[in-house]
Amino acid sequence: MYSPDMERAECYDSRGIAMAETKITLEQVRHVARLARLEWSPEEEERLRADMDEMLAYVDKLNELDTKDVAPTTQVGEAGMPMRDDEVTNRPDAEAMLANAPSSERGYFKVPKIIE
Repeated sequence: MYSPDMERAECYDSRGIAMAETKITLEQVRHVARLARLEWSPEEEERLRADMDEMLAYVDKLNELDTKDVAPTTQVGEAGMPMRDDEVTNRPDAEAMLANAPSSERGYFKVPKIIE
């Protein structure tokens, strides 16, 4: 098990990684939940807050890297999409489609009137 240097005034998670100060508040988590129309228990809110804090701490760690000699990347992998001819390969059969309809009339789907 990892044993952190107790002279340093930092908190450590269970893996021995120094934890950053809280960047996400429970109020922010609740605000996002309201926007998304989600309901979370207090335990879930705290878990999500901690997860978001961990993600931001990782981004902070990545920001410490010296990337001045790294060319900007706009796309990972091959550029573009493979192209194919735009051909219809499954022409619709009106009779077959209307055979599955609950109601049809003169070659069209018949639906109930909803506007009076």
